[in-house]
Amino acid sequence: MPAPTSTNRKSRKFIYLLILLVLAGAGYYYWQHSAGQKPAGKATTAPQAGKPPAQGARAGARGGRNGSAAVATPVSVVPVMKKNLTVSVSGLGTVTAFNTVTVRSRVDGPIEKILFTEGQKVNEGDVLVQIDPRSFEVALQQALGSQAQNAALLANAKRDLQRYQTLFKQDSIARQQVDTQQSLVRQYEGQAQNDKAAVDDARLSLTYTTVRAPISGRLGLRTVDVGNLVSAGSTDGIVTITQVQPIAVVFSMPESWLPDVTGPLYKGEKLQVILRDRDNKLQLAEGELTSMDNAVDTTTGTVRLKATFANENETLFPNQFVNTELKVREVPDALVVMSDAIQNSSRGAYVYVVKEDNTVETRQIELGVVDSGYTQILKGLAEDEQVVSEGVDRLRNGAKVEIVK
Repeated sequence: MPAPTSTNRKSRKFIYLLILLVLAGAGYYYWQHSAGQKPAGKATTAPQAGKPPAQGARAGARGGRNGSAAVATPVSVVPVMKKNLTVSVSGLGTVTAFNTVTVRSRVDGPIEKILFTEGQKVNEGDVLVQIDPRSFEVALQQALGSQAQNAALLANAKRDLQRYQTLFKQDSIARQQVDTQQSLVRQYEGQAQNDKAAVDDARLSLTYTTVRAPISGRLGLRTVDVGNLVSAGSTDGIVTITQVQPIAVVFSMPESWLPDVTGPLYKGEKLQVILRDRDNKLQLAEGELTSMDNAVDTTTGTVRLKATFANENETLFPNQFVNTELKVREVPDALVVMSDAIQNSSRGAYVYVVKEDNTVETRQIELGVVDSGYTQILKGLAEDEQVVSEGVDRLRNGAKVEIVK
């Protein structure tokens, strides 16, 4: 390895000297800076630029920001007031035709005329179908002929009886002959009654060839056409009539409501029933409760009831599904609040009550009857108090609020 030259040794010494000078300058600068920042007496060192303030300084800053008043939460309120409420029972029901009749023929024969239109409304006694009456007219004539023949025999037997009775008084004939003639008269009298019944039956069968509506109502779809042979023993029928004015609705009620309903019903009081559509929004009709089943269904714990409706506009249709509301009794001057303002927790129902200083407090309440969006308050509130209805999700007990109308 070659020995270092004098030039290399001089370069190293120069570098070492330069490093010593830089270190000495840095130390002097630090000593001067530290001495200049210390004031006389007791003092605390201020935080240097770029460093976070001490814990006490941060706390003071927070205290300064929160020292102003808390921001009020905007809410909507509703008053506690008195209102008449109705105790009612809701249920599900089915519209039922007040009467349903399947029109059938009482005699056998071909259909000659159909005098109705499917779906039309008919009145009791209107002619629906005409069956060929000719065979029944012939039978009536035969019955009338037999009646006339036997009537002639009866008249002749009565005249003979009168003659025999006269001769018997003259002691010209035996008593037995008079008795025999009297029995013959009675036989013809009995035959006359049979003949009358046969005539009436033939005449009645003839009237049955004209099929009339047994009740008033609306017709369904017919099952026969002109020329079809109908029979008195057929179960198919010609057409169906449903009575829809008035109309009935059958619905169910929990058995727990029996004491509230049976008392007024059996006393003759009229309990109102309101019907609403499938979505429970549109009111369809108002009627009254007319009857109740005589036993509770043990499988469901309910009892069936029937209500009657005038159905003047025919808004109710047989087998239609409806929601029912049976009004049981009235609660006058009940202390109520809108149901939207009531909150629930593990401890029960409560509300936020707005005090005079525009702060809120939670108040436990006891609930009663619910009717049309209002709930009866049995305990916990007073009339004219203000209760928060909207904005409760941001509230706590004692929070400041701003009432927004």
